[in-house]
Amino acid sequence: MESFGQVLLYLIIALVVIVGIVAVIRAVRIVPQSVALVVERLGRYSKTLDPGLHVLVPFVDRVRAGVDLREQVVSFPPQPVITSDNLVVEIDTVIYFQVTDAKSAVYEIANYITAIEQLTVTTLRNVIGSMDLEQTLTSRDQINGQLRGVLDEATGRWGIRVNRVELKSIDPPPSVQGSMEQQMRAERDRRAAILTAEGVKQSAILTAEGQKQSEILKAEGDAQAQILRAEGESRAILQVFEAIHRGDADPKLLAYQYLQTLPQIANGTSNTTWVIPTEFTAALGNIASGFGGGGPAGPGGPGVPPVPPTDGPTGPREPADSVLDEPLLPPPAEALAEAQRQAEAAVADATSAGTRSGEPFDPSQERGQRPGGGTPPPPPAPPAG
Repeated sequence: MESFGQVLLYLIIALVVIVGIVAVIRAVRIVPQSVALVVERLGRYSKTLDPGLHVLVPFVDRVRAGVDLREQVVSFPPQPVITSDNLVVEIDTVIYFQVTDAKSAVYEIANYITAIEQLTVTTLRNVIGSMDLEQTLTSRDQINGQLRGVLDEATGRWGIRVNRVELKSIDPPPSVQGSMEQQMRAERDRRAAILTAEGVKQSAILTAEGQKQSEILKAEGDAQAQILRAEGESRAILQVFEAIHRGDADPKLLAYQYLQTLPQIANGTSNTTWVIPTEFTAALGNIASGFGGGGPAGPGGPGVPPVPPTDGPTGPREPADSVLDEPLLPPPAEALAEAQRQAEAAVADATSAGTRSGEPFDPSQERGQRPGGGTPPPPPAPPAG
């Protein structure tokens, strides 16, 4: 009997120790960060444990559920949705939400993930059902805003805040995709044709502008060339004239130069007739006179007295001053003033002539205008009647 009693005592002590250990384990709770524990006491909600060390009443308090307070991302499978133009599109959605009240998330809804999914599908069908396919494809932001507003309002009493709703993909039917690709291809071809036409237009405009500028520059160049050529020829003529003036050429030299010029006059494949000028005999006479043949010939031909010598009493005459030392042409202002003066004089003469046209006829004035001063013709008879 004593041994049985000792064994029973040991069993009771061991049981008490085990119960104490279990009670301590269940009474002490360490809550990690971003997690909330919902505690019930005797089956009723007691409190929500925040992160840290907590002590519960053993066998009285128990943890109902642990809730993750971090933002969560849930991707739902594609859902068939009918648009307003009777096209079925597959829409895949992604929702970002966060639990803000652990008690409401545990006691207000049995499974808030499933509830959010079903609410998203129904809301999405209502929103897409009022849009056609084109609006659905181009109004993602509008659809996201409407979904977020409806979900946030519905999940607020569940202790859940919906942060974002995104449409991950919108897949129209394959036939519609083919038509859209053809439409986009046609649109790109149209834009390419427009850009090509614009390029051709700009090229033609630039080419015309270039040709215009080229013609203008060419005309200016031709005008400058003609001006310079005329000035050069004028300068050459003046230099030749000065050289002749300084050299004091005699008629023999001039006649010799005249004979050298005659072959150039007759040169050419189209010349079939050679016209001999009347001065040819005078030139021959000067040459003959220069080489001792015939009588002296002047510049006008045989029998014309020669040009008197130009030597002065003390020796050869000094050449005259160069004509190039003086300005070739008067200044433009003086030339313009002279032209205006001559025009005014011509106008005055015409006015005076017109004024004197009414004066009586004077035969003595007409006699001096006729060659030989003949007798003036009788005045015309007055008209009959």
